Amino acid sequence: MSPPQPALATVRSGHGSQYAQLLRLVKAAGLLDRRPRYYRWKMAVTAALFLGGWAAFVAIGDSWWQLATAAFLAFVFTQLGFLGHDAGHRQVFSSSRANYIVGVLHANLAIGLSYGWWLDKHNRHHAHPNEEGKDPDIEIGALAFTAAQARGRGRTAAAVYRYQAYLFFPLLLLEALSLHVASLRALARRTTRRRGWEIALFAIHVVGYLTAVFLILSPLPAVVFIVIHQGLFGLYLGCSFAPNHKGMAMLDPDDRTDYLRRQVITSRNVHGHWLTDFMLGGLNYQIEHHLFPSMPRPNLRRAQAVVRQFCGAHELAYCQTSLLASYAQALRHLHAVGRAPRPAGA
Repeated sequence: MSPPQPALATVRSGHGSQYAQLLRLVKAAGLLDRRPRYYRWKMAVTAALFLGGWAAFVAIGDSWWQLATAAFLAFVFTQLGFLGHDAGHRQVFSSSRANYIVGVLHANLAIGLSYGWWLDKHNRHHAHPNEEGKDPDIEIGALAFTAAQARGRGRTAAAVYRYQAYLFFPLLLLEALSLHVASLRALARRTTRRRGWEIALFAIHVVGYLTAVFLILSPLPAVVFIVIHQGLFGLYLGCSFAPNHKGMAMLDPDDRTDYLRRQVITSRNVHGHWLTDFMLGGLNYQIEHHLFPSMPRPNLRRAQAVVRQFCGAHELAYCQTSLLASYAQALRHLHAVGRAPRPAGA
């Protein structure tokens, strides 16, 4: 998704032009330039890991050692998901068609996720981060992110939300299953000119995955393999996205905050080093990513210094913390929302 222009952002108190200033600084530093060599290397290495994992699966055969293969493939599937994410934001190529091909191959074919459905959902999230009623990432029935959500879904749901902070990580074990089911539903009802390709690639993934697992493994190990693989895939994916916005500022549906502030105050960075960048797929630079979605992943680290200095000069809070602290903040927010007192008579 190309970075929005300041004219598209809702301006308040004359701050809209500040994003234009920051954008000029980032462009002048060459931080929006494509990095094709990086992505060719990244895709080649990830594809090799993917093929190597399945080759090991075949070589090991019907054995409980396949649980180690399941954990390894969960890691690889998440890395493939990161590449699909980058393609969705047009970080990989300048051509929309080329990015789409990369996206559907990594999403529909490799990991069994509808690229078109996810892209629509993700673009709405970027446009309205943490905005109640508009951000699909906080419209999740299993969790409440605002007191209004906790109160408005019935007494049974409210009782469950009281313990949602304790349930958060266990629920992430079901994230991959949830994404597969949502993708299947979306493909069944979507009507686009590329729907046929998405359905075909998704079907190849599902049939190929289940055939390989039940052909190589006997029934019980096969089921356990799928549970471990999909559970860890969802957990890793969820743990990579959870630090980004959970526990940050929540915006009302009628909020008029300008684009720059909207993206910064609702996002959180995770500090670390090259290993953090690798394990989180660059999502640890969430502020920079939300301000400039089409910025290639390897440029985010360099952009951080520019953005942080700019925010400091304009007295705009810039949140960065450790990975564990980010989880703690998210859980405290969920706990506070779930325990928020209900109005009398509710």
